[in-house]
Amino acid sequence: MSLQEHFELLANYNEWMNLKIYDASAALSAPELICDRGAFFKSILGTLNHIAVADTIWLQRFAEHPSCKLTLKPIIETPKPTNLDSLLFSDLTQLYDFRQWLDKLVVTWVSSLKEQDLSYTLSYKNMKGIPACRQYSSLMLHFFNHQTHHRGQVTTLLAQAGQDVGVTDLLALIPDNHHA
Repeated sequence: MSLQEHFELLANYNEWMNLKIYDASAALSAPELICDRGAFFKSILGTLNHIAVADTIWLQRFAEHPSCKLTLKPIIETPKPTNLDSLLFSDLTQLYDFRQWLDKLVVTWVSSLKEQDLSYTLSYKNMKGIPACRQYSSLMLHFFNHQTHHRGQVTTLLAQAGQDVGVTDLLALIPDNHHA
């Protein structure tokens, strides 16, 4: 598999896992979703919002790549979050609608990339205004790893609330090449 194909796998995994996480979250009441469970972003809803905030910020940065301006144009038109703990949506249904839109955008963006696009050096500023220049593919790896990290927190919070997300391993999406 090429590097670009690996990122396509991660984009599909991201979409699949978000569906599972949001389906499990939908079984909870609004008070259960906002209950402070001691996580860094306090609640299930707070953590889900953080993932959407970070994805929005990174996708807006990724849109600066000359090859991605058209594919990621919709995210550029989305208001930029001002804090990593911003509450984009206090309602799970609205957040889930936004999440599904983001996931479709991510899948489309990643599938539009060419292998040579991945070696681009992206210049950006972090939330504190500090400039950085890093390889696009490394930043994409961070993007997907960050999602996985916080979804792992959400699966724990959901388990504490009595909701089983089921299989969460990337392995579930990797084709079995067994030839019998």
